[in-house]
Amino acid sequence: MADRHEPGERLGYGEPGVSLEAHRVHGLIGPDPGLNHPAWSAAPPTPRFVDIGDGHPAPWGTWATVLWDDDVLHVGYRAEEPFVSATSTARDSLLFFENDLELFIDGRDAYYELEFTALGTVYEVFFVWRDAYLPGSRWDVPRFDVHRPSVHSFAGDHPHDRTTFWDGAHPRGTRWAFLDYDLPGMTVDVHVDGRINDDSHVDAGWTAHVRIPWSGLADLADGRALPPRDGDVWGMFFGRFQQLKTREPGRTIGLGYAANAHGVNDTHLPESWTQVRFTGSAEISS
Repeated sequence: MADRHEPGERLGYGEPGVSLEAHRVHGLIGPDPGLNHPAWSAAPPTPRFVDIGDGHPAPWGTWATVLWDDDVLHVGYRAEEPFVSATSTARDSLLFFENDLELFIDGRDAYYELEFTALGTVYEVFFVWRDAYLPGSRWDVPRFDVHRPSVHSFAGDHPHDRTTFWDGAHPRGTRWAFLDYDLPGMTVDVHVDGRINDDSHVDAGWTAHVRIPWSGLADLADGRALPPRDGDVWGMFFGRFQQLKTREPGRTIGLGYAANAHGVNDTHLPESWTQVRFTGSAEISS
């Protein structure tokens, strides 16, 4: 069996993540795309997002906040954007080629990726580290059969040179990517403060509320309590991809931003993700 890899464990690649406290909410929060519930402003957000590679300030502000209750993990995003845009409407389109917000959740030997746009279009992938995918392991079941057209080998986002093209540069190596994975019960609700896809109007930006039932995270719990216990820590990535227009007509540059720099342009580094500590001592009443 593969060695245990703990959240935030240093594996010799990337930079350490920041810490974030997730406050427990007493009472249920329904879909709240405008983030109007007072609990959002009472809980601490991530730092303002920075360039994922070098840590330079992003052109527009982005923040994420985590709340939780007995049934649901809540993640709220606030994204400044003067010209909110989104085009893809098909589920599981490659949304990082346009403007999106992202959430990854670490499951130690696996992790989950969620991307979504201001149209509410969603992209999901589930990854299992190949050093953990062993005969007789909990992944060696029909539901995670790798011999399907929707399953690919994945080496990370960076780098892709002659020596690392197939294997990547991460010390754990490659992952199995399950492109047909849908996290049970997950919902994304979006609010645009402006006029989407209308460059004649300057927008304030957009907000989003991601709701994930704890029961839907069973594949990532790996023995951890669902819901978490007071003081439990989960690694999560809070990110944003933005297409910036250039002076050349029709040409854009895609840049990635996150709650902290990774040191390389790679989102798939669990050891660099934000360490979210769940606390019940700062309970917020609804």
